[in-house]
Formats: sequence, C-alpha cells, structure tokens
Amino acid sequence: MKITCVECKNNVDMSAYSEVKVDNVIECNHCGITLVVTSIVDDIAEVDVMDEGK
Repeated sequence: MKITCVECKNNVDMSAYSEVKVDNVIECNHCGITLVVTSIVDDIAEVDVMDEGK
C-alpha cells in the first residue's frame, strides 16, 4: 500500500498499519499530521487531512 502525505508530500511509512481501509486514520511519520483514508485504488490510498475540529 502506498500513501503520500498531502501536507509534506512524503511517502508515509505503512509498517505500523497491517490493514488499511477507507475511513482509517493514520499519522504521517514525517510531519506528524493526522490523515484519513478517503479511497483506495490499485493499492494506492488517497488521503485527506483529518478535521480535528479547529
């Protein structure tokens, strides 16, 4: 599974996540931002910044 952080544009280390599904919350290991998976196509996940209610 490949995920690119929308904030810092780095590839997210997925070793801590065994199975990723839509609506899963992950954290970018480079910039620390919280991301939510919005879709998965061909083993590439699209993510968006998680709204933290600010």
